[in-house]
Amino acid sequence: MKGHNAGAIALLLVAMSAGLALAQGRGAQSPAGPAAKPAAAKPAAAQGPILVVETAKGTIEIQTFPNDAPKTVEHIVALVNRRFYNGLRVHRVSPGFVVQFGDPQTRDMTKRDRWGSGGSGDYVGVSEAKRPHRVGSVAAAHAGDPRYADSQMYISFAAQPKLDKDFTVFGQVTSGMDVARKLVVTDIIRRVTVK
Repeated sequence: MKGHNAGAIALLLVAMSAGLALAQGRGAQSPAGPAAKPAAAKPAAAQGPILVVETAKGTIEIQTFPNDAPKTVEHIVALVNRRFYNGLRVHRVSPGFVVQFGDPQTRDMTKRDRWGSGGSGDYVGVSEAKRPHRVGSVAAAHAGDPRYADSQMYISFAAQPKLDKDFTVFGQVTSGMDVARKLVVTDIIRRVTVK
């Protein structure tokens, strides 16, 4: 009987050793097959182009949202690639509300009374108002119908829920919000590029 008990104890110790190795992730495999691999991390959502806005007061970087506003981002990026924004001026600043630019008439100081009414002449053509306005949201400006949004854009200085359903937020300031807050009417947008 003693020999029989010694054999049972030896088997028990081997089983316990194998269990310990499994718990520590070493060597032994479970009867169900190889140890499970950790779940792969989900790929990050596709990021859109970054707009780099060089102003008289510093640089602002804007992360775009092509998944939420594909037509708007495509339109704005095409204008940037044509150097449309280079040399324009800020034409609207409302403290606590927005700073706005994108009217080509702002290159001409003699047309100042018409600033804010111009654009590239090519419209986005759809409303893509999906994202809420937060601090640093960048949206396409228009005179009443989001389908007629064109080259003008604004940066929001605060949450603006009343604008959410009518204006397309297509980007977010990721750096340079302090610069945006320093801008005044007539400040020059020296250059806008895609990063």
